[in-house]
Amino acid sequence: MRNDKSKKTAAAWLLATALVVGLPQLASAETVLRIGMTAADIPRTLGQPDQGFEGNRFTGLTMYDGLTMWDLSSADKASVMIPGLATEWKVDEADKKKWTFKLRPGVKFHDGSDFNADAVVWNVEKVLKQDAPHFDASQVGVTASRMPTLASARKIDDMTVELTTKEPDSFLPINLTNLFMASPAKWQAFYDKAEGADAKAKSQAAWAAFARDASGTGPWKMSKFTPRERLELVKNESYWDKGRVPKIDRMVLLPMPEANARTAALLSGQVDWVEAPAPDAVKEIKARGFQLQANESPHVWPWQFSRIEGSPWNDIRVRKAANLCVDREGLKEGLLAGLMVPATGTFEPGHPWRGQPKFEIKYDKAAAQKLMQEAGYGPNKKLTVKTQTSASGSGQMQPLPMNEYLQQALAECYFDVQLDVIEWNTLFTNWRRGAKDPTANGANATNVTYAAMDPFFALVRFLQSSMAPPVSNNWGYINNPKFDELVTKARQTFDPAARDAALAELHAASVDDAAFLYVAHDVSPRAMSPKVKGFVQPKSWFVDFSPVSLAP
Repeated sequence: MRNDKSKKTAAAWLLATALVVGLPQLASAETVLRIGMTAADIPRTLGQPDQGFEGNRFTGLTMYDGLTMWDLSSADKASVMIPGLATEWKVDEADKKKWTFKLRPGVKFHDGSDFNADAVVWNVEKVLKQDAPHFDASQVGVTASRMPTLASARKIDDMTVELTTKEPDSFLPINLTNLFMASPAKWQAFYDKAEGADAKAKSQAAWAAFARDASGTGPWKMSKFTPRERLELVKNESYWDKGRVPKIDRMVLLPMPEANARTAALLSGQVDWVEAPAPDAVKEIKARGFQLQANESPHVWPWQFSRIEGSPWNDIRVRKAANLCVDREGLKEGLLAGLMVPATGTFEPGHPWRGQPKFEIKYDKAAAQKLMQEAGYGPNKKLTVKTQTSASGSGQMQPLPMNEYLQQALAECYFDVQLDVIEWNTLFTNWRRGAKDPTANGANATNVTYAAMDPFFALVRFLQSSMAPPVSNNWGYINNPKFDELVTKARQTFDPAARDAALAELHAASVDDAAFLYVAHDVSPRAMSPKVKGFVQPKSWFVDFSPVSLAP
């Protein structure tokens, strides 16, 4: 089934343009890069961003660093983990729950205080140690669920820390790319002058103040912040990696959740760069000399199924039928103007974690209809399913028109699809609460895109039974002993090749089980002014803004 491209009326374009003409024009000698984000709000700035991985991209990896980080320098090679604020690490051969990390000397926070082992312990405890004065429950959900085995941190000396996990976990160094180092000294200064009835209230006040005047070690520093409107960052001239000191003086981040408004802002010169432009404006964007950047990224657009008692998705015939009933090429070439890669799993052939699944995900409507009939459904007996989705958001691509496409496609295979459309950050929060929570609003599937750069993010948090809410993102409460066995095998395998083999086996098993409705891989489309130079579109969900420059 192929949809016609969504049509933009002249009125819609005029409205979109009207929404952006009020954006301030920044004219000065300094170079200023203005970016329209898909987020409806500025991602949190206090150290652990919200708004999904768009938050990490814009307020995490800019102002902050982790002990480990991603190499974002190549458009051709897969992005791999590299040293960040830690220069080296190793697991204890006698006790594989203990890791030693050597820290990078000479690093300063934006406020001038030293980065050291005390700072690492402090940042671990801000999300793990509930009786720590600076513990912040608001940062736990977007952090602890991304590194669920980390238990504690201990200072060995000023430049060495020991991290302990609850179980042997070869994924830990990768998980730590999500723990950003905020300045303990800056927070303490806010705490010392904060007002509050008790220590907890003072702590919350200190974090609120920190969010307005943040301090990390990253290549960008906070300059001006207006919630829901704009965040301005300036380059950190003293950044520890001299090769990544930004070439632009100032970067302005603007929330623009509506694709047409983002596109109109770019075409009218109000911004220099937009994330996820409107697909049906791609021809005009190119015709008017703007750049369109895209690259297959490890990011999947799925439906994640509920597997709780009574869910219609508990029948594997139904799960397989849904996967066979979607014309992904039609979606790509029609609605999305080529801006996607059809998904046949979390990983495609050639990836070391692909494995050899027996179930071939493709468009085969006749086979899908046959499976549905075997399951007891047909033209006169539709299966009602309900999916919770958002109107915009990090990695969501074009969620409403894409879900409407699925709604029409699945109708031809005897599904009656209902959509529950909510705000992106609410959807993301509900994702961690699970299918059993009232916030699911009766939905038996959720449409939250996921990054697939590392084993935990790509597979474990969805497939392992112990990752069910509130621990992590097994939203549908999958409980498959084979999955659990393979997760343990991969997590406790420290040889890279053997670990890859175990992960490939896990992925193949998940595809054969039709664990998700796999629809698309994002290509992270972004459109930008021809003045933008030096940008590298990596094979990653993240980007490095440091090498970007602006031509006169």
